[in-house]
Amino acid sequence: MPVPGRAHTQSSPLRIALVAGELSGDQLGAALINAIRARCPEAQFEGIAGPRMRAAGCRALAHAEKLAVMGLAEVLVHLPGLLRLRRRIGAHLLSNPPDVFVGIDAPDFNLSLERTLRQRGITTLHWVSPSVWAWRRYRLAKIRASVDLMMTLFPFEARFYAEQGMPAAYVGHPLADEIPLAGKGPGIAGAADCSGAVGCVALLPGSRLAEVRRLLPVFLETARRCVEARPGLRFVLPVAAPHLMPLCRQWLRKRAYASLPVRLLDGNARQAMAAADAVLVASGTATLECMLLGRPMIVAYRLHPLTYPLVKRMLQVPFVSLPNLLLGRKQVPEYLQNDAEPRRLAAALLELLEDPQQAARQTQAFQTVHHELRQQAAERAAALVLERAGQ
Repeated sequence: MPVPGRAHTQSSPLRIALVAGELSGDQLGAALINAIRARCPEAQFEGIAGPRMRAAGCRALAHAEKLAVMGLAEVLVHLPGLLRLRRRIGAHLLSNPPDVFVGIDAPDFNLSLERTLRQRGITTLHWVSPSVWAWRRYRLAKIRASVDLMMTLFPFEARFYAEQGMPAAYVGHPLADEIPLAGKGPGIAGAADCSGAVGCVALLPGSRLAEVRRLLPVFLETARRCVEARPGLRFVLPVAAPHLMPLCRQWLRKRAYASLPVRLLDGNARQAMAAADAVLVASGTATLECMLLGRPMIVAYRLHPLTYPLVKRMLQVPFVSLPNLLLGRKQVPEYLQNDAEPRRLAAALLELLEDPQQAARQTQAFQTVHHELRQQAAERAAALVLERAGQ
């Protein structure tokens, strides 16, 4: 028999459970916590949290870094541990039911957890729609059974759910609220090399260990080829997380790259992109951030060799990068899997650097999207969470 969720009373503080996966989910979770606290200062938060969520006051039952696994082949390796973690979190929340549960991204982990909680009477919201509009549409049935309300970052996602007869609300994207309307930013501490007349390129090979292992060697070889063709060109490499720094240093110590003018930064990806003349970036949230900053970019990505053929067969959209999906056309060059190789990437980067008009043509449509996504997303999401929690 279903057990109802915890009844909130004036004498008991509002309790909200959250589960976030990886860096981008942690950023969203922290913004949501702060927006809820602004309306409900005594609210309590617990769940799977990254460093920003923990700093915002979320009690961590586990760290979000444990969910930063991408790709079918990679997930298989980590599956037993992920299942144990999900059982542990589910058991804790069922024995200590929150007023509302918010799953932030990490759909493969969160949807099953949300379904368990919802079946026991706990209200569930999910922020960041799985890309069911792009591939694996059979997941719609699971979403329908798991989520009371889907909160979407992009307007086309909410329209897609409405067509399926499912409850969804477009809230906008917090990055669009945070980032001022586009314009090349100033130089940053540790990236003074970006001010050279020949130009500067920001290298962003991803925030997951598997991504960096696959893309960093490709990006560094691309940088080497670019320097050969354009002496004086400089690079900044913002490292997304501390645990990735040893790997980046190890590659930069290799003989082929030891003399490359690459400056490692501890984070500061946004500032690095804003100061750069062009960006070589892994497909993901960073491409959206780059677009909001108004910087020209080349997008590259490689999946595990066993994962890519499966994903390619299931893909139902013509593009993978967010700028192209939002604009509905190939505004930004995309190089995937075997096409993401240094010769092609270097040629594409050099074209952007040597032809300012081409770079301007790429970025001219970015500001329109920026305006559309500026919706005070965290505040909108907070209002929906509190509404569903009975506040």
